This record gives sequence, C-alpha cells and structure tokens, in this order.
Amino acid sequence: MKQASELLRDLEALEREARAAIADATTTDALEGIRIRLLGRKEGRLTAVLRRLGEIAVEERPALGAAANRVKSALTELLGARAAELGAGAARVPGVDLTLPGRDQWAGARHPVTLVIDEICRVFQSLGFTRVRGPEAETDWYNFISLNTPLDHPAADLHDTFYVSDGILLRSHTSPVQIRTMQAFQPPIRVVVPGLVYRRDPFDASHAPAFEQIEGLAVDQGVSFVDLKATLAEFARRLFGRRATVRFRPSFFPFTEPSAEVDVSCILCGGSGCSTCKGTGWLEIMGAGMVHPAVFENVGYDAERYTGFAFGMGPARVAMVRYGIADIRMLYEADVRFLEQFA
Repeated sequence: MKQASELLRDLEALEREARAAIADATTTDALEGIRIRLLGRKEGRLTAVLRRLGEIAVEERPALGAAANRVKSALTELLGARAAELGAGAARVPGVDLTLPGRDQWAGARHPVTLVIDEICRVFQSLGFTRVRGPEAETDWYNFISLNTPLDHPAADLHDTFYVSDGILLRSHTSPVQIRTMQAFQPPIRVVVPGLVYRRDPFDASHAPAFEQIEGLAVDQGVSFVDLKATLAEFARRLFGRRATVRFRPSFFPFTEPSAEVDVSCILCGGSGCSTCKGTGWLEIMGAGMVHPAVFENVGYDAERYTGFAFGMGPARVAMVRYGIADIRMLYEADVRFLEQFA
C-alpha cells in the first residue's frame, strides 16, 4: 500500500505549484484552463490524488482526506479571487465599460419600396404576367429609337442623360426590357418588369435621380383598350381595395397610341379630397396605352396581326401613400431606425 506521507507530500507540491500558476494567470481564459487542470472531474490533478486514498491504510484515510479537502477549498478560493481581479482589471481598460448592457442585434427589414414592388408583381403574376429583368446600362437604340423615340425627338430630351460612353447610357425607364422580351419570344407575351431607372430629376421631396419603376406588357392577337382598362381596374382593386376605382385621362407617349394617364381613387379620403390627393380625390399611379405599331415593326412583329398594351408606374409613390411618407428622400436614408418601422 501507498504511505500516507507520500500522498501528503504530493498534496503539498500540488498546492505550491497551483498557487504559483494562479498568481501568474493574466486572462480569464488562462485561469479557467488552470482550474480544469487542477479540479476537473475527469483529469484534474487534485481529483487524481483523491482517487489514490484507496491505496492507503483505512486508519490513515480520514486525516489525508481532511488535508485534501483543505487544499481543494484553498485553491477554489484562490481561483475565485484571481478571477475577480482579472475582471476588475478589464473594467479599468480605457474605452471599456463592462457595466454597460449588451446591445441587441439589429434584424434587417425589407425596404418599403421593395414590399410594394413584390406586392405589385404578385398581383400581376396572379393575372398571368411573368416577372422579368434586364440590364440597367442600355444602348440608345433600346432606350429611345426602338421605342419610337428618335434622338432628336422632344420626348428624348427629358431622359437623354447619364451616358457612360458613346451610345451607352443608364436606362431612363424599364421599357427597353419590353423590346428585349419581344425580340426573344413570340406572342402571346405578358410580362411585368421591375428595376432601377435613372433620370435628370432634382432630388427633392417628390423626385429622385434614381428610382424604382415597374412596367408591364401584354401582346397577343385581338388585344384591345378594353383589355387594358379591365386589367388595370382589377389590379387597382387587388392592390388598393375592392372599392378602388380608376379613371383614364388622355396623354402622350411616343411608344403607345392611344396613351393615357391612369388615376386611382384616393385610398386615404375615399375620393372626398385631402392633402395627399391635393383635394381632387384621385391619385395618379401610372401611364399606359396601346403599343405603337412602329414598336412592333422595330422588333419584327406583324403589326397587322398583333396588338398589345403597356403600362408603367413608380412604386415609390405607391409606398409613400401607403405608409404615409411625406418626403421621397426618406426612402434613401441610411438610418436603420427608418426600416425598423416595416419589420
């Protein structure tokens, strides 16, 4: 059997080494490693000594057990005191205040314009339209000429901006995607096109030089203005509510004929007149019209066989009405507190 004196010497040596190691620990992680090496249940050095009690005579075990418990208590107290010292030292580090509460992790939210775009696209998808996209940098042929807008046409002056090289510009509307779609596919076609566009607009409460737009196109045999009105009326009811009504006002766009501005009854005042609708009871939401035959000729369609309609709207204006946003510039703010409202 082992002698009790031998185990006592091992305990004394362990205590001396442990005290030195605890005093030399400079971080809480290092101190935790020392605690595990000393007092760990599986491989701790003191635990190993206690397991050897069965190797000594029965009459000598109580005294040795008391000595082992004293060493364990002393080391536990030293570990706790050193941990408190290290914690207090970290609190005194300049710029570190351990008394501050932890910061909640911010969870992102979708932008209000994105919410509106997705909802508009879902409505049109339920009406048989497919969501498509196209490049934001376009040739002037796609952006103007193919859409029956010669470069010397007055209508081009409003959008003839942001050229990145000769004949290449940032698109001023999403209509070029309609041209690309018709070039790639034969009728019937029903697409809705969301995306960023760029114009020479001032950055004020109701305008921005870069903004989201959504356009739609439907082409088939026998498509008429009646189909256009029915489609947009159903869209308005699904987006703005069953009581929403639409009205069409004559307008001009080079790529449609006839053309119209489309208004929806004000969802805030119900048509009675308010500051949002400027007392008219109507909100202008989009432009629309029947596709001009010249556009069909530019993509190789038979204008005698096919007809179609197109429309375009700014989802930012819809978002402003829906969420009560008075200034469009708020949609471009980087402050996350603005987005938290739409989480």
